[in-house]
Amino acid sequence: MKYLLPILLWICPCLAVGQAKEVSSISKKDTIKSSSDQIQTYKPALPAVKPEILSSGFIDIVNNGQVNASARFIRLFIGEPGKVAIPLSVYSGVSANSFQGQQSPTGQRSNDHLVNQFINPLSGLANLSVDGVLFSKKKKDKLTKAGIMYHGGFRVLTGYRIGPVTNPTTGKPLNFFNSFASTGFYFQTGAWERNNSKNMGVFWLAARYIACKSSDKQLKEIMQDIQTNGFYHGWSFGWGVEINNLVNIKVVYYKYVKKPEIEYSLPIYQFSFQYSAKR
Repeated sequence: MKYLLPILLWICPCLAVGQAKEVSSISKKDTIKSSSDQIQTYKPALPAVKPEILSSGFIDIVNNGQVNASARFIRLFIGEPGKVAIPLSVYSGVSANSFQGQQSPTGQRSNDHLVNQFINPLSGLANLSVDGVLFSKKKKDKLTKAGIMYHGGFRVLTGYRIGPVTNPTTGKPLNFFNSFASTGFYFQTGAWERNNSKNMGVFWLAARYIACKSSDKQLKEIMQDIQTNGFYHGWSFGWGVEINNLVNIKVVYYKYVKKPEIEYSLPIYQFSFQYSAKR
């Protein structure tokens, strides 16, 4: 009996240490498992693709001296990736600027800039549109290919009220909505600088039909003597060269089928200098 007490005193701490180690081991195991489950459940989101904000734009010079400047504010796709998706673009810019000014010989503002804006799909103070080119799946990855181009949407155009000088509203601007649509044939092939074939660009040709519609009441509010239903249509033919960090130009010829009742001069030639900011 005299040796029993020392033996018990020696065994108890060992059991306590053993229990403490077992509890600690279980606790660590559970903690690691819980953390692992937590990481799997709350996976960090994949880095999002940067949106195309202010990534491109253009400066148009028309043969009558008019200048249009615009930038694509944003371009995004609506739908499902890899399936059906709608390419939506928002343009914003300044139109109806002119080297020759916008005043008639009588001192009143002129609306002849609308002739160019009606037939140009990228015109307008604000332009919300869907545009793209449909290629066949077999030729989608090829450089030389042909397809059907489309462009349609809504835009805000600006006109100036025409009337007698005694009328206080004469010469005041009026913004109005205009819907438009265009479709046609598109062909592209490669283009590159002579000593730098690695920087491959595109040379393209396009022919399309264009139509637009405005409220005849709003047009008559701007120009009281005009006789119109607000519908105009025509066609265009153009070509362009796009090579990154080198050149991005296009030349387009427009021809009306239904001539606007606004004073204008034909033909309409458009020279565009575009830019593209790659990120």
